[in-house]
Amino acid sequence: MSKIWELDFYSRPIIDENNKKLWEVLICESLSDVKQSTATSFRYSQFTSNQSVNSLWLKEAIEEAISQAGEAPKKIRFFRRQMNNMIAKACEDANILAAPSRRTYTLKRWLEERSLNVYPQQAGYDEKLAQVSSVQYPDIKALPLPDALRTEKNDKWSFVSLDVESLEEMNEWEIGFREAFPLSLVGVDPQVSIPGLLIFSSRALPLAAWLSGLELAWLKLEESVSPPRLRLETGDTDSWILLNFPDKATLAEVVAFEQKKKAAKGMHFLAIQSRPDVEAFTGFWLLWDNLTL
Repeated sequence: MSKIWELDFYSRPIIDENNKKLWEVLICESLSDVKQSTATSFRYSQFTSNQSVNSLWLKEAIEEAISQAGEAPKKIRFFRRQMNNMIAKACEDANILAAPSRRTYTLKRWLEERSLNVYPQQAGYDEKLAQVSSVQYPDIKALPLPDALRTEKNDKWSFVSLDVESLEEMNEWEIGFREAFPLSLVGVDPQVSIPGLLIFSSRALPLAAWLSGLELAWLKLEESVSPPRLRLETGDTDSWILLNFPDKATLAEVVAFEQKKKAAKGMHFLAIQSRPDVEAFTGFWLLWDNLTL
């Protein structure tokens, strides 16, 4: 039970014979290897009418997916806040941990593929419905890190970059806590450098351990506050103040980071080491700041 799944259960831009929108459950494996191929990963999909939209039907769909996969996942990620109660109940009844998360990178790509190549081919497809966004995230207030994890006087940080070729060797690095995804998901130009934040801390181990228990989504600059700060987005709505930038010099660094992140189609990373002279990473997470589904 080591795999993680990603799930979406929502209406699609397809009208059935009763003039109601069809619903669909999508379940896929959360890919965590930089070289992994989506072509060989597990996927499950099933349409249903709006009359079957309940936790019992969804639980049965999850159990059917488990039967087809031959094993149950250790948890299921999902991003739609409005479906939280139903998905959480279905997962609970199927004895699987439900994890609200914006780290549904594999699912995002699959939904984009189906929106382009599958749904438009279905009888009853409605292009106008396809243009309507079905996900709204609230204005999230960033919270300070827990006291035990806040920056200490001797802690340091640096914005760095790695080329795609180096990231492809990530499996060979010595890393304590990690999570990645196939670089092919983003389709970034191999010549583009991938930016990241590297933190050096005497509390590297507890910091990495705490972060590993979160659903890490992405890093993002918030300039509308004083002082400007770098936020760590986690879960489906959580946000943490990772760093503040009180002067123009440090602000320029994070602005440059955001520009590089944009050039890399949102791909970036967060890494933690105990000291600059240590080659091993206590933690390393590949992140993707993608557009809201």
